[in-house]
Amino acid sequence: MNKNTIIGSVLIGAIMIWWFFMNSANNEAAEKAKLAQKAAAKEAAAQVSDSSAAPSANGLVLPGSTAEVKAAPVLGNSESGIQNSELKAAGDMSSVVTSDSSSAAVEAPKVIAPRTVTVETDKFIMTLSNKGGKVQSVIVKALPDSANHFPELIQDTALGALDLNLGGADLSEVLFDVEAPEWIHVENDTTVQFVFTDANGNQLVRSYGFTKAGVAVRQVNKFKGFRVDKYELSWKGGMRETEEFPKGKSFGGTSYFFSEVIFKNNEITERETFNDAMTFDNANYYWVGMRRKYVAMSVQFDSPVPAQVKAKHINLATEGNPDPGTYSLSIADTVRGDSVAYNFMVLPLEWSEVESLGQGYEKIIVTGSKWFPGSSVWFVWICAMLLKLLKFFYSIIPNYGVAIILVTFIVRGITTPFTIKQLKSTSAMSKLKPQLDEINVKYRSDPQKKQAAIMELYAKNGVNPLASCTGGCLPMIIQMPIFMGLFFVLGRAVELRGMPAFLWITDLSRSDVIFHGFSIPFLMPDGLALLPWIMVVTTYFQTKVTMSGNGAMDPAQAKMMTWMMPAMMFLFSAVMPSGLVLYWIVSNFWSIIQYKIIRRDNDNNGPKTVNGKKVVDAEVVK
Repeated sequence: MNKNTIIGSVLIGAIMIWWFFMNSANNEAAEKAKLAQKAAAKEAAAQVSDSSAAPSANGLVLPGSTAEVKAAPVLGNSESGIQNSELKAAGDMSSVVTSDSSSAAVEAPKVIAPRTVTVETDKFIMTLSNKGGKVQSVIVKALPDSANHFPELIQDTALGALDLNLGGADLSEVLFDVEAPEWIHVENDTTVQFVFTDANGNQLVRSYGFTKAGVAVRQVNKFKGFRVDKYELSWKGGMRETEEFPKGKSFGGTSYFFSEVIFKNNEITERETFNDAMTFDNANYYWVGMRRKYVAMSVQFDSPVPAQVKAKHINLATEGNPDPGTYSLSIADTVRGDSVAYNFMVLPLEWSEVESLGQGYEKIIVTGSKWFPGSSVWFVWICAMLLKLLKFFYSIIPNYGVAIILVTFIVRGITTPFTIKQLKSTSAMSKLKPQLDEINVKYRSDPQKKQAAIMELYAKNGVNPLASCTGGCLPMIIQMPIFMGLFFVLGRAVELRGMPAFLWITDLSRSDVIFHGFSIPFLMPDGLALLPWIMVVTTYFQTKVTMSGNGAMDPAQAKMMTWMMPAMMFLFSAVMPSGLVLYWIVSNFWSIIQYKIIRRDNDNNGPKTVNGKKVVDAEVVK
């Protein structure tokens, strides 16, 4: 063996010894890494089981967090067993070691950046955020303002709507993975998916399904690899008013604006307004949502669910801004199956459109009163017929001002027979007043003879003593639902929004301000309107004619009514939508002409005739 061979053998041996030494060190490092993994697994399991370190409920666990870093939720109760969950947690929460023949590498987690996806349909533009996988913005393609801009419906877009809480773990701050483009214009049915994967590999998939012309967004929350018992859906951002509020403080100025929590439970549509917090009964809810004047949004379930609904008022009123405010809303229920699904509805309150959905949404516009049995059916039907009549005339003559006048004529024409009966009864009683006064004086100490004399007077002149009710009160009771129905329809129908009538009336849904440079505090803060003054004059003459035909009324009382009615109507009409004031003015003209005709016919028959015959005194009086 030569010198070179010996040196080579020594070097090879040295290299082998060095290699074995280094390999042993690597094995020791790998063993330490495995031990570290096991320790991390035990620590993760301890965090999962320790309720003081992180709240847990029905399988959704929030690991411990620090003030600087908020950890993502862990979706627990894995269907493959808790041991696998612990191993997965350890594998994902600690460094993941991969090795080739000579080294170990650490796999970096996927970084998800905040982003949004905007989806445009024929009905609305909705922006979805991957922060919580929620709705951030809803712009409805209806109700444009004077600049033809469409309104935003979410009051606070930073808070948005449809945040999800699973088993007590809040997902509102979690960033979901989404692969959709920033803007989607829907031509065919489209679904946008947000995916959150926890440390165990379990997934929550929040998907939003859109159609080209539909008002519903199908929202499905799918649980993959884990189970959860309860959920809570939060709508924290409230709902914004689409209309401009009247300027300044006024008497009843905001009474034609609405901010309500709405829901349908046990086949009844309810509208609630309150200024604090409210928890509603656990009932079978078909849908739950919020409403403003001309638009509503709701969470509509596939079938009634026994959820718990909570709402809290958000005060928005400031100096010069009479906004009644909005609400934050939460819906809590148990999970049935491996998903939670519902439709998120965007509903401009056009009667025929919402009625066609068959969910009672039309009763958001007009709801019956609890004081009148069945009014949620028959009164709503009356309002629907009046609105259909209004739209029918508009289809013939495309002017809602003319349509209001024609509908007023028809309504007054239907109720005129009752009014004529009432007026004839009042006129007959007034013509018998001198005889009634004489009987009251003559028999003031003998009630029995007085009653007998009065009944004889009525009988001889063909006057029904109950006519003051059957001919007066009863017809008024019959007329009132129609009058009130027209009143509600004209004040709430979105069809009148922005619709001109004629001359200076440019918007039948708002007061007809003709001069903004002059205002009356608390009455006309937005400017001088003309129709309320016409209303005052016509109400004065209508009341005066009515009182003059009622001779049985005390003169002082009649005079008070003559002035009180116009003053009261002025307080209301000063801020009424001009369509409503127009209706009352036309109705007043009808009443004045009607009274004049009936009075003229009675005067032609002579001052002492009742039912065309000369007044006959009661013999007992003589």
